[in-house]
Amino acid sequence: MSPFNAADKQMGIALLGVMVLALVLSLVGATLLNLAWQEALGASAGRQFAIAQQLADAAGELVIGWFHRPRSSPPSIAVLLDKRFQSVEGWPSFFDQAGRSQFIGSADRPDLLLEATNSSDDQLLNDPVSGLFRSLRSLGTVRQLKIYAPGKPGLLCTVDVIVETVGPSSLPQSVSLQLGTLELPPLRAAVQAGGSLGLPLPGQESSVWTHWGRLTVGGDLVIRHADEIPLLSALATITGHRYDEVTTREDRWTDLWVGGVVEATQPQPAQGALPVLPSHVHVHQHPIPGVRLDRWNYDLLKRMAVRYGTYYAIDPSGLLYQNGIVAPGRGLSADQVFRSKSEGDQLGLIFVDTLDQSPPRSDNLGTVKLGAGYFEGLAVVQGHVTFSPSTSGNQISVLSPPAGGTGTRAPVQISGVHLNGVLYAAGNITINGTAKVYGAVVTEGTIAPAATGVSLDVWHDHDMGRGFFQGLPVVYRAPGT
Repeated sequence: MSPFNAADKQMGIALLGVMVLALVLSLVGATLLNLAWQEALGASAGRQFAIAQQLADAAGELVIGWFHRPRSSPPSIAVLLDKRFQSVEGWPSFFDQAGRSQFIGSADRPDLLLEATNSSDDQLLNDPVSGLFRSLRSLGTVRQLKIYAPGKPGLLCTVDVIVETVGPSSLPQSVSLQLGTLELPPLRAAVQAGGSLGLPLPGQESSVWTHWGRLTVGGDLVIRHADEIPLLSALATITGHRYDEVTTREDRWTDLWVGGVVEATQPQPAQGALPVLPSHVHVHQHPIPGVRLDRWNYDLLKRMAVRYGTYYAIDPSGLLYQNGIVAPGRGLSADQVFRSKSEGDQLGLIFVDTLDQSPPRSDNLGTVKLGAGYFEGLAVVQGHVTFSPSTSGNQISVLSPPAGGTGTRAPVQISGVHLNGVLYAAGNITINGTAKVYGAVVTEGTIAPAATGVSLDVWHDHDMGRGFFQGLPVVYRAPGT
């Protein structure tokens, strides 16, 4: 045997060991690479799934938005989303008087069906310029949309959406949700007062004027003379000016419903204190047939504020406490609460409770002093309100009521607006200054001037007469669906 055989043998064994080790490391590396690849695929799939879910949820939220702004959708869809029934009280409603939803279709035969396999539907859904879901185009496309009857009594409808993400590994995803509705009673008049407006004394007359809508007075209405009443004319100019800023006092949509009489403190020579009135002024409405006020239920509004808005308690000094917790040093002034920065700064529903946080009575009403320059939202005060605008207000862009009830709505600029929304008071409203409101004003008491020369002009928001209120959801995702 060669003297080098033992050494060669050892070197061969070592080489074999190295080769085995290299093979093992190669296998481990391949396994690790495979695992990393699988994890990458899983992460990519997870991201795609998350994007698909977000896309489907966003599509569902856009459908919810259609109910709040039906005219933002095509006419064929807007008709479907409009309220088609009337409640027992005569309000527009999504439900018939038996409580059945206006959506009656099934998943197989829905009330609305849009499918991207149809070229016209695909353009309506996904066109990058005009499609309903063009804002989601960077994430994917909507392949199918259905709206049909709810699965539970009392709900409004079911919405099914199928989406598909962009990219080589596109992933379809669906979401199904059911919608409920708040059905807040509409406000069908520009101004509603449960008591009388004005006193039969010079300088104490009513200083409330309505534009584009009704004035409803539970008691008497006191004015200086009959010529102050705006005439009803289909040819009236549609403007955002007060009546004392134009040559002719007239309006296309105004009418007056008065429980008692209309009395003049400075009658014209040919007329007495009870003047001859134009045909759109309806007096002696109480007790028969009665003046119908659109009242908002205390308990209903309180629950809505807790869930969808902001709820405040009040102390005798007028300070407000969020969530109803009255604690020293935590009170806010009404100016801090009811102040919007500009048009579009929507503060939603703000509910101010009584002093003892129980339904309003004559002995538990606080007083809220509104002095902010501009407020956009729904102010529901279970007490008295002093309205003292501190600035000249904001200019806002609005739409007039439809001409003839169903025609087009004219764009109008109204300057000097102090409140864009609703002012609802369980007590009395005192006006101190020249105030403008776009929306509606309701009081279960009266509206009184703090001094001679002050006034309140209200342009009615036509959408409020149909139960649509900015800052408060018309529909919402039903919990558990």
